[in-house]
Amino acid sequence: MIEELDSFDRKILDVLAVEGRVSVTELSRRIGLSKSPTQARLKRLEDSGIIRGYRALFDPIRLGRDHVAFVEVKLSDTRETALAAFNAAAMRVSEVEQCHLIAGDFDYLLKVRTSGMMGYRAVLAEKISTLPHVANTSTYVAMQAVKEEGLSPLAPRDMSA
Repeated sequence: MIEELDSFDRKILDVLAVEGRVSVTELSRRIGLSKSPTQARLKRLEDSGIIRGYRALFDPIRLGRDHVAFVEVKLSDTRETALAAFNAAAMRVSEVEQCHLIAGDFDYLLKVRTSGMMGYRAVLAEKISTLPHVANTSTYVAMQAVKEEGLSPLAPRDMSA
């Protein structure tokens, strides 16, 4: 699908990645197309699943969730049914902000956000350690978020990868 994106599609994605609430009129002005073709392109990007949705971004620090830990998780079983059980259970832990299956010395890397070290310890003991097939965990506490913005806007050179 990525090879089907032209420069106008990329411009739409660039604008929406930074400003998801921009009006179609303003979006069309910024990309240099009239409103109708911009709306059609936007609908096509949504229908194809490239644009999965729109949402508000919250400041976790202002919401009292300023403690970030990255957790390596090693499973006792890595057969497909065990992975599926872990995945389903991890999806239900609200403090797990991201969960990635990893190729390496451990099986999963979790980004966990809580209100502090005591909150993290409780999440680790009561939720993460009790997930299906967890053999052991290692925790790394983040001291500062240097970059934490989500998906970056597309640049024309990124389209060849």
